[in-house]
Amino acid sequence: MAEDFRRVADQVAAEIAAGRLRPGDRLPTQRAFARSRRIANSTAIRVYGELVRRGLAVGEVGRGTFVRAAPPSPGHALTEEGTAAEGGPTVNLELNYPVSEGQSELMAQSLAGLLRPDVLEAATRPAAADGTPAAREAAASLLARGGWRPDPGQLLFAGNGRQAIAAAIASFVRPGGRLGVEPLTYPLVKAVAERLGVSLVPIAGHADGAAGLVDASGLCPEALYAAHRRAPLGAVYVQPTLHNPTSVTMSEERRSQLAAACAELNIGVVEDTTWAFLAPEAPAPLAAHAPARTVLVDSLSKRLAPGLTTGFLAAPATHTAVLADALRSGAWTAARFNLEAATRWISDGTVATVTAAKRADTAARHRLVQRRLGGFRIRTDPRAYYCWWELPAPWRTDTFVAAAAARGIAITPGSAFAVPPHTAPDAVRIGLASPTREVLAYALETLAELARRPAGG
Repeated sequence: MAEDFRRVADQVAAEIAAGRLRPGDRLPTQRAFARSRRIANSTAIRVYGELVRRGLAVGEVGRGTFVRAAPPSPGHALTEEGTAAEGGPTVNLELNYPVSEGQSELMAQSLAGLLRPDVLEAATRPAAADGTPAAREAAASLLARGGWRPDPGQLLFAGNGRQAIAAAIASFVRPGGRLGVEPLTYPLVKAVAERLGVSLVPIAGHADGAAGLVDASGLCPEALYAAHRRAPLGAVYVQPTLHNPTSVTMSEERRSQLAAACAELNIGVVEDTTWAFLAPEAPAPLAAHAPARTVLVDSLSKRLAPGLTTGFLAAPATHTAVLADALRSGAWTAARFNLEAATRWISDGTVATVTAAKRADTAARHRLVQRRLGGFRIRTDPRAYYCWWELPAPWRTDTFVAAAAARGIAITPGSAFAVPPHTAPDAVRIGLASPTREVLAYALETLAELARRPAGG
């Protein structure tokens, strides 16, 4: 019967859904499959064609047919295509993971050599906090910017960027200590500090109207001095380039002033450069101005993909032992296989190629922001994958976020970034990276229409 091949395809699809056939598994040859299922060869050919059509399998010339990786669950990591309360796609603009078209194919090519048995055996052995010589050299080239290049001998590795931040904070600030941060900071730092028993101290800058943020040059040294006088700080955590969520990039002069202040106060610096790859022309990092007290942290997750989580730490020579202890005690060191994969992606140009594509992508997405949100008070940088939107009156953050959710769009309230006692203005962060440009355009237009309505209307 003509429908028999679809019935057999349904059976194979069920085996994939149940996990009996896993992504990457090679299916039998069509002749062997026909024998095992007691069907004609012509039917087996149609079954395999149907599996490919459904996106469950992929055929590779000369190699065979393989179970394809399942598509991402868009509602969590990327975007969710569904039906919202008023129709249209459901879009997650909270999580912010850029993915460049074709990057998986590039990464797969890099990993081919890693899967040789002798190479794989070495890659699955344990790794120390300082990784391998090849990993250190690759990471040093990746992190170099603005005329600064870290000493490969002072590089350490974490399982991901978040673990790198946690280890850096733990290495500087003991439980019960104080960590200076910008009034709006990366929400994970708030959670890490709570877990480590560290108090966060917002370093208020020159007032910026209703925003109450640091000024256009970044965190102000005068405010750092004032906070330290009230009670000593163990360190300060900063994002000097493309600060998340405001996109502010600290000026060269301000970096020099902040470095001098930290040296005078004898406090450490945790410099987060996770998003700095999008601004290669930005000033040299704080680590170049204060090399004796700065731990620079970075990762691969934004450069490549959210599941690729190798974290990098460039530390002062006098601080590497303490930082390595923090990584080991927290069980935050990187897996050897991840280090080997990262080394290959960096060394063969895969990271550079994907990075260039993402830099071009941000410009295209910001054109959408300008067209849809141009009449509103938006703080952003055309190189960033996010924007900070101070809502028009009479909208309040909570009611706007709820109204957006009712229309199938998830956005981040400003309160998620605020460090008490500082309070955020009525504002939201819009993540631009995860949805397709078409879906992003739809979402921005929907949010703009919503903002023009009376609150609750």
